[in-house]
Amino acid sequence: MGPGPINVHPRVLRAMGADMLGQFDPEMTEYMNQTMDLYRQVFMTQNRWTFLIDGSARAGIEAALTSLIEPGAKVLLIRSGRFGMLLGEIAERLGADIATIDLEWGQVATLAQIEAALAEHRPAVFAAIHGDTSTTTAQPLEGVGALCRKYGALSYVDATATLGGMPVRTDEWEIDVISAGLQKCMGGPPGSAPITISDRAAEFIFSRRKVESGIRRDDISDGTRPFIRSNYFDLAMVMDYWSEKRLNHHTEATSMLYAARECARLALEEGLENRFTRHVAAGKAIAEGLRGLGLTLYGQDAYRMSNVTGVYIPEGVNGERVRARMRDEYQIEIGTAFGPLVGKIWRLGAMGYNAELHKVRLTLAALKAVLESEA
Repeated sequence: MGPGPINVHPRVLRAMGADMLGQFDPEMTEYMNQTMDLYRQVFMTQNRWTFLIDGSARAGIEAALTSLIEPGAKVLLIRSGRFGMLLGEIAERLGADIATIDLEWGQVATLAQIEAALAEHRPAVFAAIHGDTSTTTAQPLEGVGALCRKYGALSYVDATATLGGMPVRTDEWEIDVISAGLQKCMGGPPGSAPITISDRAAEFIFSRRKVESGIRRDDISDGTRPFIRSNYFDLAMVMDYWSEKRLNHHTEATSMLYAARECARLALEEGLENRFTRHVAAGKAIAEGLRGLGLTLYGQDAYRMSNVTGVYIPEGVNGERVRARMRDEYQIEIGTAFGPLVGKIWRLGAMGYNAELHKVRLTLAALKAVLESEA
């Protein structure tokens, strides 16, 4: 019951037990096509280019930024928590010219702040975190994509912690690229990163394509812009692999494809709005229960993620000892913190398979028992 990874849905575990298929077996490519269609619905988009990156959620982040950021390009980032700072770390490694909207951890940027920064810096790429689990805070994104298009920037959002638990309205928000992971609200294991890419972003990415010499074909040509500096994270080649061209760029992580497909099937069978409502109810129960224990929540209710809640560690209480006792005595894991919040807050998650009221109640009862015996 921490900020992730969380328990995997049993149906997803069973799906991962299926046998391997050849990479171009018609059954395998049909699963790939099905997965693309399923995740279009999960991302609430019509984007053709909606597929999986093999690797944990960070692989999706790195693939997106590596393919969008040319050496020396101006990049604008919101930094208000650990994962906003991570975007800057990756952009720095790519040789970007970085501009930032720096906020206190747990704060969100307003549309006015974002527009002012876009107007001042005129970036090629704007990047932000939707839900930063380090601060348990969700950045509002309505109107952000339209502002980026107004100022000529491509937009990227990391929705690792929110996809499948909070609305990720790709088309409505006009965000160009959004990537995520399975191990949080989608109720799967780490190891696959769903991603969706707009046509305008795809056109830019294809202009940076560099096909490796051993798989070069007459129907796939290099782009005209500075090529993407990573082979594995060259989204142009990965997109050609997922398209009808079936470029043999990499060996698809077959078991993770099965997992991702089943995660999306579960989400859509439940219904996205029903799923969002379930996460809101579980998050509200955690928040109210923690307050009922006399604890103080971290962050702002207006911008709190529905699936992860931060709470201040009471004065005089050894936070790590409480976490260890929760794990050892009750088999319940709750999260620690990062950066300036280390030793100050715990982070409790209720997401995916664990966003259930009975699991919330068990967690709160265990925490109450531990805290009472620590007093």
